[in-house]
Amino acid sequence: MAENKNEENVAKRSLNFIEQAIENDLKEGKNNHKVQTRFPPEPNGYLHIGHAKAFCLDFGVARKYGGICNLRFDDTNPVKEDTEYVDSIKEDIQWLGYQWENIYYASDYFDQLWEFAVELIKRGKAYVDEQSSEEIASQKGTPTQPGTESPFRNRPVEESLELFEKMNSGEIEEGAMVLRAKIDMANPNMHFRDPVIYRVIKHPHHRTGDKWKAYPMYDFAHGQSDYFEGVTHSLCTLEFEVHRPLYDYFIDELQEVPQLASAADYRPRQIEFNRLNLTYTVMSKRKLLTLVKEGLVNGWDDPRMPTLCGFRRRGYSPESIRKFIDMIGYTKFEALNDISMLEAAVREDLNTRAIRVSAVLNPVKLIITNYPEGKVEEMECINNPEDLSAGTHTIEFSRELWIEKEDFMEDAPKKYFRLTPGKEVRLKNAYIITCTGCRKDENGEVTEVYAEYDPNTLSGMPEANRKVKGTLHWLSCAHCLPAEVRLYDRLFSVENPGAEQEADFRQLLNPDSLKVLTDCYVEKYTQQLKPTDYLQFQRIGYFHIDTDSTTEQLIFNRTVGLKDTWGKKANNPS
Repeated sequence: MAENKNEENVAKRSLNFIEQAIENDLKEGKNNHKVQTRFPPEPNGYLHIGHAKAFCLDFGVARKYGGICNLRFDDTNPVKEDTEYVDSIKEDIQWLGYQWENIYYASDYFDQLWEFAVELIKRGKAYVDEQSSEEIASQKGTPTQPGTESPFRNRPVEESLELFEKMNSGEIEEGAMVLRAKIDMANPNMHFRDPVIYRVIKHPHHRTGDKWKAYPMYDFAHGQSDYFEGVTHSLCTLEFEVHRPLYDYFIDELQEVPQLASAADYRPRQIEFNRLNLTYTVMSKRKLLTLVKEGLVNGWDDPRMPTLCGFRRRGYSPESIRKFIDMIGYTKFEALNDISMLEAAVREDLNTRAIRVSAVLNPVKLIITNYPEGKVEEMECINNPEDLSAGTHTIEFSRELWIEKEDFMEDAPKKYFRLTPGKEVRLKNAYIITCTGCRKDENGEVTEVYAEYDPNTLSGMPEANRKVKGTLHWLSCAHCLPAEVRLYDRLFSVENPGAEQEADFRQLLNPDSLKVLTDCYVEKYTQQLKPTDYLQFQRIGYFHIDTDSTTEQLIFNRTVGLKDTWGKKANNPS
């Protein structure tokens, strides 16, 4: 008995606090033992990794407890919203491996919300206020001082009803009037001090066109939309914790309206969790939009952006992002997560799926002087040593090869295990060679490196087991393809750019966040690969075929290096 209890406690500890709350609700029979969630993005921009943390939870708990998760677009502000964002949000959710049960829009409920607002006016619980937004804000008071009532707070019901109709007919200009809920101007929760629930926006809506001129505010639309849909658990980030009492208040009021109340005995439960914040990154939609509009990045899908389409273009796998989100978990405490954790998750995942190929980014020619001219051999290469079912491909070997310039040093230190006169190295999947010298131009730059090979050391031969400390990758000069390689790095040069209040965030951008190399070479085999394939350039890092790439002009993006070089810099700043 004690053993079963212990197992139950271990299982309980493995749940996050939201899952524990859901399991308790299920045990108590709430909401008819049902779990229904929703992911409610506003279609005013592209999703970033912070949104991914939210919808991984929304879809994840629904899947875990046999429930459903709907996608609902919070489209209550037509000025900022567009079908372009709607389409991109759908694509990102599916790319990350989730599928909604239904698609809804807040605009689906505009008629019911309008009816609810009219009912509040009739019951003396809402009024039309003609003050400016500045005047309303000045009357709110402080958390320790009550606010002052609007001079329009007690206007006659019939007058508010008439003006509310005019707000939607187009007779009232933007900013001239708002509808406010009449609650409590002395409430210690500032959100209860007669919140604005409708405002005038004279802009066509992407779905409803010109039908509406008065639009509901988020706090008025969100909870009611959850209620209309049958959401049982409304999961949102911590900044909405202070909004929760107002969320509950409006649902309580809605349940008093017979024509709008649900026949089912249930109410949504809002639970808040911490946001995802990353070092060297900003998550503000406003700042991300600024980066795009001012051309500081190359669009929403720039591989330096924290958007999901940016990560996808850079070569992050959906599995690695989900793994990272699982690693950081869900709590009630805000935290700044180290981006190196995300990069480590990406490396770990790509190691299991990336095809190994050779690429030379900073080439210098290596001539094997005793290798027969005109001879070409095909060397077999394993696509992924972590997954032998991925098969093999061949690469050509010849007398003239490209190697990395940094893999040769004429006057090398003692612990330099690459190519230097008089020392041996292995050419990966090929032979052991001994460096014999080099040629330089008039500026002292090395233009060619010379070596001799041992024909008895081909990989697989008995003498191939001879121990050599260095192994280099290479490409046959006559059998490779030119390529452009884009080396992406962290977008900001400071760890927490959002906390640097004194500085314009634009000034904190990392000037080395993108380096474009145009004189690179890659295996011909890469031309056969699909844009969805993940690659490891051996000894260099993980790379991905860019969307700009063509068969005539190959372009690759660096996803992440093989090692955390930023961590080394932090530990050794000199």
